[in-house]
Amino acid sequence: MQERVPTIAVIGAGLRSSVYASEATGTSMARIVAVAEPDPARREAFRVRHGIPEEGLFEDWRDLLAQERLADAVIIGTQDHLHLDPAVAAAERGYHILLEKPIAPTEEAATRIVEAAERNGVILAVCHVMRYSPYTQHLLRLIREGAIGRVVDIQHLEQVGWWHFAHSFVRGNWRREDESTTMLLAKACHDIDWVSYMMGRIPTRVSSFGSLNHFRAEERPEGAADRCWECPVRASCPYSARRIYLDCLGDPEKEFWPLSAVTTDATEAGVEKALREGPYGRCVYASDNDVVDTQVVSMEFDDGATATVTVTAFAALEHRKTRLFGTRGSIEGDGRMLRIHDFTTDTITEVDTGLGDDASMAGGHGGADGELARAFFAAIRDGDPTKVLTSGHDSLDTHRVVWAAEDSRRDGVVVTIP
Repeated sequence: MQERVPTIAVIGAGLRSSVYASEATGTSMARIVAVAEPDPARREAFRVRHGIPEEGLFEDWRDLLAQERLADAVIIGTQDHLHLDPAVAAAERGYHILLEKPIAPTEEAATRIVEAAERNGVILAVCHVMRYSPYTQHLLRLIREGAIGRVVDIQHLEQVGWWHFAHSFVRGNWRREDESTTMLLAKACHDIDWVSYMMGRIPTRVSSFGSLNHFRAEERPEGAADRCWECPVRASCPYSARRIYLDCLGDPEKEFWPLSAVTTDATEAGVEKALREGPYGRCVYASDNDVVDTQVVSMEFDDGATATVTVTAFAALEHRKTRLFGTRGSIEGDGRMLRIHDFTTDTITEVDTGLGDDASMAGGHGGADGELARAFFAAIRDGDPTKVLTSGHDSLDTHRVVWAAEDSRRDGVVVTIP
């Protein structure tokens, strides 16, 4: 008997939705049958790529969800502040939901989404892709097997990458809190969730410090222009949009991301036009950004264990780096290799978890994107929500840690989490 293939509708045919949809088409684990996307060129490209029939094309998600249920599940990849309405409406229509992180910018909106999914008995999978990587799963097994005893401290570093930060958080869609959300929620709710996953629980107390250190007018080099294309100091500027995006040409992964966010014309003329006219050509010291570029979060758990997460723009875009300190040993990890020190024998073991070197979205976050998508498709196919590594409430709990950290950063206090 042939196994039933789940059907999927997509709301918002941007980069993240495209990654998960491509996994469905590429593995034949699910079939894309509908898309709602306001941009006609992007909608048509998505239709061609996934073989969607004409009757499955919609400009507005409201029109898609006004139909009789068209699919088993929906992928929601709209901008963060546009998650609430389509997610609640999809849950009310009985769609299982794969929702790009964060759930929503505010606790009220996120809670409404989680409650709608629970009320209607649908699977809500929030895209905490870091949980799904082979590296994470290998490390988690070591912790659960007691390889280093009880974990008493974690030091975790998220290197956003100097050019990635300039792309997304200075020039791009996540540059302003009032138009998107905080940097910590947009970028590092992954990391707060990951640390909580390692510890098996969320912390009880949180403090945080962070600021916009560099990407502001006071740091502007003398003689810099408002736009990068003909800026006289571009040769000495690490954030030159001209260099960053021209270097993408001819590289399929970089043309997929970040260049596709800048222009659909992957030629030098296309890049020049986009940088002369669009937001990605602005000087990083003359933009309207206000999100922090460096932040540290300190956490205390119910047994006295501690953890810190550092998120910084000022590093190479690489896999996260983590040190875990336990009562019987320690582990150092770089996203691929694990270096395990056993205190009893005073020996060190190194493990290659097989993860790729590319930590970027273009590389599928080292394969974690695919693992997440396949887990979601399998959960729908088998009617088994446990195949997804986070429930809606799990994700909401770790989001609450992020909101607590933001309260601490703004108010200068230690925040207790109930």
